[in-house]
Amino acid sequence: MCSVQSPSCDRESIVMNIQYAYRNPIHYQANSMATTTSALGTLKLAVFTKPAAVTAAEFRRNKLAARLREQMALAEAERDGTIYAATRKRVVTDAAGVRSTVTAPKRVKQWWNKDAAGKVLLTVRYGSRLLELGSKGKNAVEVADIKQLVPTLKIILDAVLAGELDSEISAASVGLKAGFKRG
Repeated sequence: MCSVQSPSCDRESIVMNIQYAYRNPIHYQANSMATTTSALGTLKLAVFTKPAAVTAAEFRRNKLAARLREQMALAEAERDGTIYAATRKRVVTDAAGVRSTVTAPKRVKQWWNKDAAGKVLLTVRYGSRLLELGSKGKNAVEVADIKQLVPTLKIILDAVLAGELDSEISAASVGLKAGFKRG
């Protein structure tokens, strides 16, 4: 009988022991109880708890955080002079009726524009809605140039993950839901 801790134990003997255990469960259990206990003794055991459901606010926060990360990648690509091409998985049915999953390009619109003075105005969107930032009526952040865009997006991402924009996100979410209702 081979134990897991034995250096002379190879893969074939382990497979043979497992096959023997399936054919003779009572005999194997009686003869190798010490081996099973010592093998489990080497593992770090823990109690499994099912993760709690994500609240609506956390879901919206994570959704906006994912979009902010896309904007950061888009800004880094523009700063470095490269092209950012986001992709997504799509299920496509061909002429024969066979469904397959393909990677397709995803359109990502940039959330910033340059004004006449050369400054960059960055907006934050939840869906198609602009979020108000800070005080009433302010929906853009003025950034000196493209190089400062990524750190600014990082600050906004940290604020979103900290829950500082939860009320603005929920207001935008209610507005988006109202647009989908049939009346």
